[in-house]
Amino acid sequence: MNKIIVLGAGMVGSAMAIDLSKDYKVTSTDINVDVLKKLKEKQVNINTFLLDVNNKTELQKVIQQFDLVVCAVPGFLGFQTLKNIIEAKKDVVDISFFPENALELNSLAKQNKITAIVDCGVAPGMGNILLGYHNEQLKITDFECLVGGLPKTKKWPFNYKAPFSPIDVIEEYTRPARFIENKKLITREALSDVELVDFDKVGTLESFNSDGLRSLIFTMPHIPNMKEKTLRYPGHIEYIQVLKKSGFFEQKEIEVNGVKISPIDFTNKILFKEWYLEDNEEEITVMKITIKGIDNSGKKQEIIYHLHDEFCGETQVSSMARTTGYTATAAANLILKNIFNEKGVFPPELVGKHQVCYDFVIDYLKDRDIIYLKSVNYD
Repeated sequence: MNKIIVLGAGMVGSAMAIDLSKDYKVTSTDINVDVLKKLKEKQVNINTFLLDVNNKTELQKVIQQFDLVVCAVPGFLGFQTLKNIIEAKKDVVDISFFPENALELNSLAKQNKITAIVDCGVAPGMGNILLGYHNEQLKITDFECLVGGLPKTKKWPFNYKAPFSPIDVIEEYTRPARFIENKKLITREALSDVELVDFDKVGTLESFNSDGLRSLIFTMPHIPNMKEKTLRYPGHIEYIQVLKKSGFFEQKEIEVNGVKISPIDFTNKILFKEWYLEDNEEEITVMKITIKGIDNSGKKQEIIYHLHDEFCGETQVSSMARTTGYTATAAANLILKNIFNEKGVFPPELVGKHQVCYDFVIDYLKDRDIIYLKSVNYD
């Protein structure tokens, strides 16, 4: 039986460990003993132990005994951790949303003859897989991804709960947003170009620019228009803009009563409590992928995928953990079952381009009641 190690036992990391433990021998690590204890209580057959991924020597020593590494560490640790895993010559599936370009590690991965599938969550992740697949079928002109994780119960003022660390959410609100328009790379302030969009079962949401295209900017340069926008309940963005414009997201320390403090550290501390998603609190993940292009016969096509996923009461797993984590565990199975074995660093679009990989992931998610409803319109 293959042995897998999952780095990070938070909400998504623990969901992945439990899912993989159905078929493989799984070990889960974290720097927080409490989350490991909680995971062990849910699934006793998962081995757990404390590990600080910042300790490169210890990390590389520990992972040697495993066939695959699944990396679910916070974004600020992601790039260096991934590099250390690749240097240790271990295949890896990564969901850490780090700001660096993972493709910079492609040569290193090839040199070490390992397979690294990166950014393999819901978005980035599944949206990339869908685009990669249809890029083989069509001459694509437009790609748009609208996505958001939302609480079912709205709580004023933010009407939001973070399924992961607030500091990672704030990064999404502050990092400049890049998108492609008429084959030109456009950079705008995050939270810009707010639009209202209607969704079945949810109602009206507001969308805003966020830096979610990531690898697509480099791997799909032939597509003239590409954009990713984040979804929130109406009113959320205005409150975030107030915080942002008032300096609450600034990194530079200020002095308060003789004590130096970074405003963003203070804000993160406050929002952690305000945005904390309680265990078993119901939330939803909403996504709409729109792909426009021309088929081989010259006909225009518009392909739309809708995702509406909710907290699973039976497994007690949040929708964000399901949609993010199970995409990654599907990718883990692609490697372990030798369905995908190319060497290098691969964003999901370079995996989804293969029909067998696309079909496997779609079916894997469907088996877990994560359904991407597809419609096709012809012009």
